[in-house]
Amino acid sequence: MDLSTLPPFSASTPSSWPQPTVSNTYANPVNTEGQRAHSYEAPVQASEETDSSANNEPVGPTRPDGTPLTTDEIQYLEQLKQTDRAVRQHEMAHQTVGGQYTGAASYDYEVGPDGKRYAVAGEVPIDYGPVPGDPAATIEKMQTVIAAALAPADPSSKDLQVAAQARQYLLEARLEAARERSEMNTARDAGEMLGQPSDKVA
Repeated sequence: MDLSTLPPFSASTPSSWPQPTVSNTYANPVNTEGQRAHSYEAPVQASEETDSSANNEPVGPTRPDGTPLTTDEIQYLEQLKQTDRAVRQHEMAHQTVGGQYTGAASYDYEVGPDGKRYAVAGEVPIDYGPVPGDPAATIEKMQTVIAAALAPADPSSKDLQVAAQARQYLLEARLEAARERSEMNTARDAGEMLGQPSDKVA
């Protein structure tokens, strides 16, 4: 049974969430190391308009030059902030559960109207390859990988693919472990039979 190790897979955030900007979409590039990057769009909520003080000085967010943002810019900024929080929470869930089998999170950023950078997509590489020649270790690893891939409350399609592949390796490892146990039991039984004293005399 072939349990060869595959390159790490990048678990990522869902693609079904709304984008901060309607016209901005993200692709799913494949890098040279075989890790897939999957960006996503976060939920959008309308923001409240900021009020001006009696002397008309801005009390809400401003541009880098200090000028007040428009209502549309404020709403867009709130969407970016929400996206940033959702992206980081999603990737943190993968890392927390995956432990040693996950790598560092990487993010794609967009600069908001306030001049600050906000994460709009992210990925965490997950080593989901089986442990060669060790079905018991593979079983333990795959259980962790499955839990890590499904850790976010809203796993992406790529997360589900990682979990499905890990389940396949888990099944194969369990079958391999059962086969090894059966062979050991057969050998032990054969050894016990050979070692039993005979009641026959010459």
